[in-house]
Amino acid sequence: IQPGARVLDLGCGDGTLLNYLQQNRQATGFGLEINPDHITTCMGRGVNVIEQNLDTQGLGNFEDQSFDVVLMTQALQAVRRPDMVIEEMLRVGSEGIVTFPNFAHWRLRWGLTLSGRMPESDALPYKWYNTPNIRLCTFKDFEALCHQKGIQIRSRRVVDGQHQNSWLARMWPNMLGEIAIYRIARKDQ
Repeated sequence: IQPGARVLDLGCGDGTLLNYLQQNRQATGFGLEINPDHITTCMGRGVNVIEQNLDTQGLGNFEDQSFDVVLMTQALQAVRRPDMVIEEMLRVGSEGIVTFPNFAHWRLRWGLTLSGRMPESDALPYKWYNTPNIRLCTFKDFEALCHQKGIQIRSRRVVDGQHQNSWLARMWPNMLGEIAIYRIARKDQ
């Protein structure tokens, strides 16, 4: 994120990332959040936050290209139409940064194989019945969606649960990467 960037953070949680960007990158912008407790925390941090549900309201209240960067960290899998959210991200922002857990990671595959039950991990600490994750995807799924929608993947980083990069995860990302970090834009930009 460039210094002074206009940022929109979708599913901003307690505002930690946006607060960091404001303090260290002089970024301006807003967070969108639906959890009232997180909204209160954001306000306490001085983060501009709007209570908004992406599934029901989308981003129609924002003008085209009104942000430099639109972020969506660890929330893509929790929206009903991730394809539409990505389209809207790139309508209101010059580029997007999306992170999500990789549901094809070897530990999840192995856990499902051994137990016959939906796996849990540090990145996915929920039971099947209380998870906010309603759209499970892999790196390959996301890249196929980007290709289908004419979205350019400017960069991809594959990390473990502690956000560390390794040569093994770079070599076999869909098997060994726990979390994806993608920087995306329209191909014509």
